[in-house]
Amino acid sequence: MSLISNLVLPPLSLVYRAVTKTRLAAYKKGLLSITRLDAPLISVGNLTTGGTGKTPLVEQVCRILARSQRRVCVLTRGYGRVNPGARVLVSDGSTVLATAAEAGDEPFLLAQNLKGLAAVVSDADRATAGQWVKENLGADVFVLDDGFQHLRLARDLDLLVIDATNPWGGGRLLPYGRLREPRSEVSRADCIIVTRADQSGNLLSLKEEICRFNNSSPILTSTMTVRSITRLASTVEEEIDSVPQPVAAFCAIGNPKSFFDQLRLLELNPIFTREFPDHHRYTPANIESLNQKSKAAGVRSLITTAKDAVKLQADSLDVPCYVLNIEISIEDDRRFTEMIEDALRT
Repeated sequence: MSLISNLVLPPLSLVYRAVTKTRLAAYKKGLLSITRLDAPLISVGNLTTGGTGKTPLVEQVCRILARSQRRVCVLTRGYGRVNPGARVLVSDGSTVLATAAEAGDEPFLLAQNLKGLAAVVSDADRATAGQWVKENLGADVFVLDDGFQHLRLARDLDLLVIDATNPWGGGRLLPYGRLREPRSEVSRADCIIVTRADQSGNLLSLKEEICRFNNSSPILTSTMTVRSITRLASTVEEEIDSVPQPVAAFCAIGNPKSFFDQLRLLELNPIFTREFPDHHRYTPANIESLNQKSKAAGVRSLITTAKDAVKLQADSLDVPCYVLNIEISIEDDRRFTEMIEDALRT
Protein backbone atom coordinates (compact mmCIF):
# COMPACT_ATOMS: atom_id res chain seq x y z
CA MET A 1 0.00 0.00 0.00
CA SER A 2 1.38 3.41 -0.98
CA LEU A 3 2.32 6.20 1.41
CA ILE A 4 -0.61 8.29 0.13
CA SER A 5 -3.02 5.41 0.82
CA ASN A 6 -1.63 5.00 4.32
CA LEU A 7 -2.30 8.68 4.96
CA VAL A 8 -5.70 9.00 3.27
CA LEU A 9 -7.46 5.69 3.97
CA PRO A 10 -7.30 5.49 7.80
CA PRO A 11 -9.40 8.66 8.29
CA LEU A 12 -11.89 7.34 5.74
CA SER A 13 -12.13 4.11 7.72
CA LEU A 14 -13.01 6.16 10.80
CA VAL A 15 -15.83 7.84 8.87
CA TYR A 16 -16.97 4.43 7.61
CA ARG A 17 -16.98 3.10 11.19
CA ALA A 18 -19.13 5.99 12.38
CA VAL A 19 -21.65 5.55 9.54
CA THR A 20 -21.79 1.77 10.08
CA LYS A 21 -22.36 2.09 13.83
CA THR A 22 -25.08 4.69 13.30
CA ARG A 23 -26.86 2.46 10.80
CA LEU A 24 -26.66 -0.62 13.05
CA ALA A 25 -27.97 1.38 16.00
CA ALA A 26 -30.88 2.68 13.92
CA TYR A 27 -31.97 -0.87 13.08
CA LYS A 28 -31.53 -2.07 16.67
CA LYS A 29 -33.65 0.82 18.00
CA GLY A 30 -36.34 0.34 15.35
CA LEU A 31 -35.66 3.66 13.64
CA LEU A 32 -35.19 1.84 10.33
CA SER A 33 -37.91 -0.60 9.33
CA ILE A 34 -37.37 -4.32 8.80
CA THR A 35 -39.44 -6.21 6.22
CA ARG A 36 -40.60 -9.80 6.71
CA LEU A 37 -41.46 -11.73 3.55
CA ASP A 38 -44.02 -14.01 5.25
CA ALA A 39 -41.85 -17.01 4.39
CA PRO A 40 -38.77 -18.53 6.02
CA LEU A 41 -35.59 -16.69 5.07
CA ILE A 42 -32.02 -17.91 5.61
CA SER A 43 -29.24 -15.37 5.24
CA VAL A 44 -25.69 -16.26 4.19
CA GLY A 45 -23.14 -13.49 4.53
CA ASN A 46 -19.69 -12.48 5.63
CA LEU A 47 -17.91 -9.82 7.64
CA THR A 48 -15.25 -9.05 5.02
CA THR A 49 -15.35 -8.23 1.32
CA GLY A 50 -15.32 -11.15 -1.10
CA GLY A 51 -13.64 -14.50 -1.30
CA THR A 52 -14.84 -16.29 1.84
CA GLY A 53 -16.53 -19.28 0.17
CA LYS A 54 -20.02 -17.85 0.57
CA THR A 55 -21.40 -18.91 -2.82
CA PRO A 56 -20.78 -22.68 -2.33
CA LEU A 57 -22.51 -22.37 1.05
CA VAL A 58 -25.54 -20.69 -0.55
CA GLU A 59 -25.71 -23.59 -2.98
CA GLN A 60 -25.48 -26.13 -0.15
CA VAL A 61 -28.29 -24.42 1.79
CA CYS A 62 -30.50 -24.47 -1.31
CA ARG A 63 -29.86 -28.19 -1.87
CA ILE A 64 -30.89 -28.96 1.70
CA LEU A 65 -34.05 -26.84 1.37
CA ALA A 66 -34.95 -28.45 -1.94
CA ARG A 67 -34.90 -31.88 -0.27
CA SER A 68 -37.81 -30.64 1.86
CA GLN A 69 -39.88 -30.15 -1.29
CA ARG A 70 -39.89 -26.37 -0.84
CA ARG A 71 -40.00 -23.78 -3.63
CA VAL A 72 -36.65 -22.11 -3.04
CA CYS A 73 -35.48 -18.73 -4.31
CA VAL A 74 -32.08 -17.06 -3.95
CA LEU A 75 -32.23 -13.28 -3.53
CA THR A 76 -28.95 -11.66 -4.55
CA ARG A 77 -27.65 -8.23 -5.47
CA GLY A 78 -25.71 -9.57 -8.46
CA TYR A 79 -22.35 -7.83 -8.29
CA GLY A 80 -20.54 -7.04 -11.53
CA ARG A 81 -23.57 -7.13 -13.85
CA VAL A 82 -24.01 -4.69 -16.70
CA ASN A 83 -27.18 -3.04 -15.32
CA PRO A 84 -27.01 -3.15 -11.51
CA GLY A 85 -30.24 -1.17 -11.13
CA ALA A 86 -32.43 -3.66 -12.99
CA ARG A 87 -34.26 -6.68 -11.62
CA VAL A 88 -33.14 -9.81 -13.44
CA LEU A 89 -34.88 -13.16 -13.17
CA VAL A 90 -31.77 -15.29 -13.61
CA SER A 91 -33.63 -18.58 -13.24
CA ASP A 92 -37.26 -19.51 -12.63
CA GLY A 93 -36.11 -22.70 -10.94
CA SER A 94 -36.11 -24.84 -14.05
CA THR A 95 -34.57 -22.68 -16.80
CA VAL A 96 -31.65 -20.23 -16.80
CA LEU A 97 -33.11 -17.05 -18.32
CA ALA A 98 -30.20 -14.57 -18.28
CA THR A 99 -26.56 -14.37 -19.28
CA ALA A 100 -23.67 -14.01 -16.85
CA ALA A 101 -23.29 -10.36 -17.91
CA GLU A 102 -26.97 -9.67 -17.18
CA ALA A 103 -27.14 -11.64 -13.94
CA GLY A 104 -23.67 -11.28 -12.45
CA ASP A 105 -21.17 -14.14 -12.43
CA GLU A 106 -22.11 -15.68 -9.06
CA PRO A 107 -25.93 -15.57 -9.59
CA PHE A 108 -25.47 -17.11 -13.03
CA LEU A 109 -23.29 -19.88 -11.59
CA LEU A 110 -25.86 -20.53 -8.86
CA ALA A 111 -28.63 -20.66 -11.47
CA GLN A 112 -26.68 -23.23 -13.47
CA ASN A 113 -25.81 -25.39 -10.48
CA LEU A 114 -29.29 -25.19 -8.94
CA LYS A 115 -31.30 -25.82 -12.10
CA GLY A 116 -34.43 -27.70 -11.05
CA LEU A 117 -33.85 -26.85 -7.38
CA ALA A 118 -34.05 -23.08 -6.88
CA ALA A 119 -34.95 -19.85 -8.63
CA VAL A 120 -32.44 -16.98 -8.62
CA VAL A 121 -33.19 -13.25 -8.78
CA SER A 122 -30.65 -10.42 -9.02
CA ASP A 123 -31.98 -7.17 -7.56
CA ALA A 124 -30.46 -4.55 -5.28
CA ASP A 125 -33.91 -4.15 -3.65
CA ARG A 126 -34.17 -7.66 -2.32
CA ALA A 127 -37.23 -6.97 -0.17
CA THR A 128 -39.32 -5.89 -3.16
CA ALA A 129 -37.83 -8.67 -5.28
CA GLY A 130 -38.87 -11.22 -2.66
CA GLN A 131 -42.47 -10.01 -2.73
CA TRP A 132 -42.45 -10.18 -6.53
CA VAL A 133 -41.09 -13.74 -6.48
CA LYS A 134 -43.76 -14.87 -4.00
CA GLU A 135 -46.51 -13.48 -6.21
CA ASN A 136 -45.13 -14.62 -9.57
CA LEU A 137 -43.21 -17.84 -8.84
CA GLY A 138 -44.84 -19.00 -5.64
CA ALA A 139 -41.58 -19.26 -3.69
CA ASP A 140 -42.11 -20.35 -0.09
CA VAL A 141 -38.56 -20.11 1.28
CA PHE A 142 -35.76 -17.66 0.54
CA VAL A 143 -31.98 -17.72 0.74
CA LEU A 144 -30.52 -14.23 1.08
CA ASP A 145 -27.12 -14.15 -0.59
CA ASP A 146 -24.55 -11.79 0.94
CA GLY A 147 -27.13 -10.86 3.53
CA PHE A 148 -25.30 -10.24 6.80
CA GLN A 149 -25.31 -6.45 6.28
CA HIS A 150 -28.72 -6.41 4.55
CA LEU A 151 -30.64 -5.73 7.75
CA ARG A 152 -33.75 -4.50 5.95
CA LEU A 153 -34.95 -8.11 5.62
CA ALA A 154 -35.89 -10.21 8.66
CA ARG A 155 -34.24 -13.62 8.70
CA ASP A 156 -34.99 -16.88 10.49
CA LEU A 157 -31.40 -18.07 10.42
CA ASP A 158 -28.33 -15.84 10.09
CA LEU A 159 -25.27 -17.73 8.81
CA LEU A 160 -21.94 -15.91 8.96
CA VAL A 161 -19.03 -17.16 6.84
CA ILE A 162 -15.48 -16.57 8.09
CA ASP A 163 -12.50 -17.54 5.94
CA ALA A 164 -9.86 -19.24 8.10
CA THR A 165 -7.07 -18.02 5.81
CA ASN A 166 -7.96 -14.34 6.30
CA PRO A 167 -10.70 -14.12 8.93
CA TRP A 168 -10.65 -10.39 9.67
CA GLY A 169 -9.49 -8.88 6.38
CA GLY A 170 -6.39 -7.36 7.89
CA GLY A 171 -8.27 -6.19 10.99
CA ARG A 172 -9.25 -2.81 9.53
CA LEU A 173 -12.54 -1.47 8.26
CA LEU A 174 -13.14 -0.41 4.68
CA PRO A 175 -11.57 1.24 2.78
CA TYR A 176 -8.25 0.80 4.63
CA GLY A 177 -8.95 -2.89 5.24
CA ARG A 178 -11.53 -5.46 4.14
CA LEU A 179 -13.86 -5.49 7.15
CA ARG A 180 -17.40 -4.39 6.38
CA GLU A 181 -18.28 -4.16 10.07
CA PRO A 182 -16.43 -4.28 13.40
CA ARG A 183 -15.59 -7.80 14.54
CA SER A 184 -17.95 -7.37 17.50
CA GLU A 185 -20.90 -7.77 15.09
CA VAL A 186 -20.13 -11.49 14.95
CA SER A 187 -22.49 -11.47 17.94
CA ARG A 188 -25.49 -11.19 15.56
CA ALA A 189 -24.81 -14.54 13.86
CA ASP A 190 -26.94 -17.59 14.65
CA CYS A 191 -24.18 -19.84 13.34
CA ILE A 192 -20.61 -19.23 12.21
CA ILE A 193 -19.23 -21.32 9.34
CA VAL A 194 -15.42 -21.31 9.18
CA THR A 195 -14.36 -22.04 5.61
CA ARG A 196 -10.99 -23.39 4.39
CA ALA A 197 -10.37 -24.75 7.88
CA ASP A 198 -7.77 -27.15 6.47
CA GLN A 199 -5.67 -24.17 5.33
CA SER A 200 -5.63 -22.50 8.74
CA GLY A 201 -2.40 -22.29 10.68
CA ASN A 202 -4.18 -22.10 14.04
CA LEU A 203 -7.84 -23.05 13.93
CA LEU A 204 -8.18 -23.29 17.71
CA SER A 205 -6.98 -19.71 18.14
CA LEU A 206 -9.50 -18.50 15.54
CA LYS A 207 -12.36 -20.29 17.30
CA GLU A 208 -11.33 -18.73 20.61
CA GLU A 209 -11.32 -15.30 19.01
CA ILE A 210 -14.78 -15.85 17.51
CA CYS A 211 -16.04 -16.90 20.95
CA ARG A 212 -14.87 -13.58 22.37
CA PHE A 213 -17.60 -11.94 20.30
CA ASN A 214 -20.17 -14.74 20.25
CA ASN A 215 -20.00 -17.61 22.72
CA SER A 216 -23.58 -18.81 22.30
CA SER A 217 -23.85 -19.69 18.60
CA PRO A 218 -22.36 -22.86 17.12
CA ILE A 219 -19.09 -22.68 15.15
CA LEU A 220 -18.92 -25.22 12.33
CA THR A 221 -15.80 -25.86 10.28
CA SER A 222 -15.70 -26.65 6.58
CA THR A 223 -13.35 -27.27 3.69
CA MET A 224 -13.53 -26.66 -0.05
CA THR A 225 -13.39 -29.94 -1.92
CA VAL A 226 -13.13 -30.64 -5.64
CA ARG A 227 -16.44 -31.70 -7.15
CA SER A 228 -14.98 -32.19 -10.61
CA ILE A 229 -12.63 -30.81 -13.22
CA THR A 230 -14.04 -30.19 -16.68
CA ARG A 231 -13.01 -28.59 -19.94
CA LEU A 232 -14.34 -25.09 -20.50
CA ALA A 233 -17.83 -25.22 -22.09
CA SER A 234 -18.11 -28.96 -21.33
CA THR A 235 -19.82 -30.91 -18.56
CA VAL A 236 -17.74 -34.05 -19.10
CA GLU A 237 -15.62 -34.77 -16.04
CA GLU A 238 -11.90 -35.27 -16.54
CA GLU A 239 -9.27 -36.98 -14.42
CA ILE A 240 -7.00 -34.47 -12.72
CA ASP A 241 -3.88 -36.30 -13.87
CA SER A 242 -5.08 -36.04 -17.48
CA VAL A 243 -4.66 -32.26 -17.52
CA PRO A 244 -1.71 -31.54 -19.88
CA GLN A 245 1.34 -30.16 -18.09
CA PRO A 246 2.77 -27.60 -17.69
CA VAL A 247 -0.24 -25.56 -16.59
CA ALA A 248 -0.93 -21.92 -15.77
CA ALA A 249 -3.83 -20.55 -13.74
CA PHE A 250 -5.90 -17.37 -13.70
CA CYS A 251 -8.99 -16.10 -11.90
CA ALA A 252 -11.05 -13.06 -10.91
CA ILE A 253 -12.24 -13.98 -7.43
CA GLY A 254 -12.04 -12.42 -3.99
CA ASN A 255 -9.37 -14.80 -2.66
CA PRO A 256 -7.14 -15.85 -5.58
CA LYS A 257 -4.45 -17.25 -3.28
CA SER A 258 -6.82 -19.93 -1.98
CA PHE A 259 -7.49 -21.09 -5.54
CA PHE A 260 -3.82 -21.24 -6.47
CA ASP A 261 -2.99 -23.02 -3.21
CA GLN A 262 -5.68 -25.60 -3.89
CA LEU A 263 -4.20 -26.30 -7.30
CA ARG A 264 -0.81 -26.92 -5.70
CA LEU A 265 -2.38 -29.33 -3.21
CA LEU A 266 -3.73 -31.22 -6.23
CA GLU A 267 -0.19 -31.24 -7.69
CA LEU A 268 -1.32 -28.96 -10.49
CA ASN A 269 1.56 -26.56 -10.02
CA PRO A 270 1.04 -23.52 -12.28
CA ILE A 271 4.22 -22.14 -13.82
CA PHE A 272 2.59 -18.74 -13.70
CA THR A 273 -0.60 -17.28 -12.22
CA ARG A 274 -2.64 -14.25 -13.17
CA GLU A 275 -5.25 -12.63 -10.97
CA PHE A 276 -7.86 -10.05 -11.93
CA PRO A 277 -10.17 -7.97 -9.69
CA ASP A 278 -13.17 -9.80 -8.23
CA HIS A 279 -16.10 -10.06 -10.72
CA HIS A 280 -13.86 -8.80 -13.54
CA ARG A 281 -15.31 -9.09 -17.05
CA TYR A 282 -12.61 -10.38 -19.38
CA THR A 283 -11.70 -8.20 -22.34
CA PRO A 284 -10.15 -9.33 -25.64
CA ALA A 285 -6.92 -7.68 -24.45
CA ASN A 286 -6.96 -9.82 -21.28
CA ILE A 287 -7.40 -12.99 -23.32
CA GLU A 288 -4.68 -12.01 -25.79
CA SER A 289 -2.31 -11.33 -22.90
CA LEU A 290 -3.02 -14.78 -21.46
CA ASN A 291 -2.47 -16.38 -24.86
CA GLN A 292 0.84 -14.62 -25.41
CA LYS A 293 2.16 -15.37 -21.94
CA SER A 294 1.09 -19.02 -22.23
CA LYS A 295 2.87 -19.38 -25.56
CA ALA A 296 6.06 -17.76 -24.22
CA ALA A 297 6.06 -20.04 -21.15
CA GLY A 298 5.30 -23.23 -23.07
CA VAL A 299 1.99 -23.76 -21.27
CA ARG A 300 -0.11 -26.70 -22.51
CA SER A 301 -3.26 -25.96 -20.53
CA LEU A 302 -4.90 -23.24 -18.43
CA ILE A 303 -6.98 -23.68 -15.27
CA THR A 304 -9.59 -21.32 -13.87
CA THR A 305 -12.59 -21.30 -11.51
CA ALA A 306 -16.23 -22.06 -12.25
CA LYS A 307 -17.07 -18.44 -11.45
CA ASP A 308 -14.67 -17.31 -14.18
CA ALA A 309 -15.71 -19.97 -16.67
CA VAL A 310 -19.19 -18.49 -17.12
CA LYS A 311 -17.57 -15.35 -18.60
CA LEU A 312 -15.21 -17.10 -21.05
CA GLN A 313 -15.38 -18.50 -24.57
CA ALA A 314 -13.40 -21.70 -25.09
CA ASP A 315 -12.41 -20.82 -28.66
CA SER A 316 -10.81 -17.54 -27.54
CA LEU A 317 -7.97 -19.35 -25.77
CA ASP A 318 -5.09 -20.90 -27.66
CA VAL A 319 -4.64 -23.84 -25.27
CA PRO A 320 -7.25 -26.03 -23.56
CA CYS A 321 -8.78 -24.40 -20.49
CA TYR A 322 -9.91 -26.52 -17.55
CA VAL A 323 -12.39 -25.53 -14.85
CA LEU A 324 -12.02 -26.53 -11.20
CA ASN A 325 -15.51 -27.04 -9.78
CA ILE A 326 -15.61 -26.96 -6.00
CA GLU A 327 -18.17 -27.56 -3.27
CA ILE A 328 -18.26 -26.99 0.44
CA SER A 329 -17.91 -29.88 2.88
CA ILE A 330 -19.15 -29.10 6.39
CA GLU A 331 -17.64 -31.20 9.15
CA ASP A 332 -20.81 -31.53 11.23
CA ASP A 333 -23.16 -31.81 8.28
CA ARG A 334 -25.98 -33.35 10.33
CA ARG A 335 -26.07 -30.45 12.77
CA PHE A 336 -25.98 -27.96 9.91
CA THR A 337 -28.87 -29.69 8.15
CA GLU A 338 -30.90 -29.71 11.37
CA MET A 339 -30.45 -25.94 11.73
CA ILE A 340 -31.67 -25.38 8.17
CA GLU A 341 -34.69 -27.62 8.73
CA ASP A 342 -35.48 -25.93 12.07
CA ALA A 343 -35.56 -22.54 10.31
CA LEU A 344 -38.41 -23.84 8.15
CA ARG A 345 -40.53 -24.39 11.26
CA THR A 346 -40.26 -20.84 12.59
